[in-house]
Amino acid sequence: MVLPKIHKDYISFLQRPFKCILIVLFFSQVVPAQKIYTLFHKDSARFYLTQDTIYLNKTIPVEYREVINIALQYYPELKRINIKFRLKRARSPLSARPTLWAVFRQSSKRKYIITISRHSYKKLDPVLLKNLSFNSQIGVIGHELAHVSFYQSKRGLYFIKLVLMQLSPRVLDAFEFATDKTCIERGLGFQLLSWSKEVRKKLDLRQWGGSDMPESKRERYMNPKTIINHINMLPVYFSVLK
Repeated sequence: MVLPKIHKDYISFLQRPFKCILIVLFFSQVVPAQKIYTLFHKDSARFYLTQDTIYLNKTIPVEYREVINIALQYYPELKRINIKFRLKRARSPLSARPTLWAVFRQSSKRKYIITISRHSYKKLDPVLLKNLSFNSQIGVIGHELAHVSFYQSKRGLYFIKLVLMQLSPRVLDAFEFATDKTCIERGLGFQLLSWSKEVRKKLDLRQWGGSDMPESKRERYMNPKTIINHINMLPVYFSVLK
């Protein structure tokens, strides 16, 4: 009876280095290659872009070129992915989705559409992209790119499930919350925080999404306090928080 225990402990000991390697690899995916900024200034936008910033297969409206290019730097895996940023009248201020044929295509050949609303309901007009601060614009574009990055990791059949997810508020809350978390991990936490504060101020909201009941702890989009808590826990922000 002693030998099996020794064998089990020995195997566990051997596995420790591999567990450490997996942990390092996991956090290496989280740490952004780009510098962390607490605030992006529109007048200095060109200084935030690296000289080798070349994004293939992108359709970008001229008026949002700098905002989108800055946000894209935090998602290097999307450098060659086909993404069309389009301007049109839409109910949601911003949205990201794969094209219909994405279900049948390999991830490298998929196309995505990020819709930027020109006009929406009168109540939502203050939070359209054109009416947000430069810093907040980068934050919400970063959120939409986090969706695209996530979709890239999924098989085509997942997009059928995605349609069904829209029917469950609870599932949708968790989905958007996780997307905010990705945006923060990539290094755009302060920009997402700017967007979160600005939206809640303009719409006079305590909480966006989830249950409106005071006792509810569900958040569809992270509240400012939740974003700050996540920022404070991530090593990538330690140098900025000193």
